[in-house]
Amino acid sequence: MSEVRAASRSVDMNAVVGTHDLLLVTLDTLRYDVAADLMARGRIPNLQRALPGGHWEKRHTPGNFTYAAHAAMLAGFLPTPVTSGPHPRLFAAAFPGSETTAPGTWVFDAADLPTGLAAAGYHTVCIGGVGFFNKLTPLGSALPGLFAESHWSPSFGVTSPTSLEEQIACASRTVAGLPADRRLFLFVNVSALHQPNWFHHSGADRGDTVESHGAALEYVDRHIGELFALMSSRRRCFAIVTSDHGTAYGEDGHVGHRLGHEVVWTVPYGEFVLEQGSWK
Repeated sequence: MSEVRAASRSVDMNAVVGTHDLLLVTLDTLRYDVAADLMARGRIPNLQRALPGGHWEKRHTPGNFTYAAHAAMLAGFLPTPVTSGPHPRLFAAAFPGSETTAPGTWVFDAADLPTGLAAAGYHTVCIGGVGFFNKLTPLGSALPGLFAESHWSPSFGVTSPTSLEEQIACASRTVAGLPADRRLFLFVNVSALHQPNWFHHSGADRGDTVESHGAALEYVDRHIGELFALMSSRRRCFAIVTSDHGTAYGEDGHVGHRLGHEVVWTVPYGEFVLEQGSWK
């Protein structure tokens, strides 16, 4: 049996919700061009193994910085395919007149996806990464506050060279403490790609570049298989791995994000089913 089954574009999420665990991973600031280049060169083998056909899907983000993008995604507005639409959504809040709610869309009667899934019997968990998830301020508490359980520490943050390893260790503790019959929605905001990322690139001297951004993705790839193994250990898991937005490293004079450049708006996306016990 195939260890990873590609999620069909016509997937009926009404058959997934309630039977599968759910995993949403946002690779914060990951650019599509960098992600696609590393995939083509075979530099991210674990993600290549997981993604349908071994390729990223090119999509447009619903927001050009972390808070805006995640507020949209956690309301059911995942990144949109770049081809002409309309494109039916996987999840949607009940909303009269929605043109992207289709028969296969799982519709929830709440303002956000974690609340909707909690009402459907899921334990909802946020493992934060960047500052919008640090719970140190009211703003940094808003997104984590949507979940029944949330975690953040400096070791998960942008200055930690081992951030994803620490986040996965936290996820392992959460899964270990969860009753086997309780369904889980796990959201992980991976901070490793966000500036500063120079320390992931051998020889870099405290300067972030497109190359160090790519090196950070290679770091993520070395460890993300552990997360897939964890989330497929209990039952089948429907997984989404995407970027929330990209970031600029000097293109047309731009640096960073929260701006309307192509490298910010265009993101990599993948959705797939992890078969139980198959990811080792």
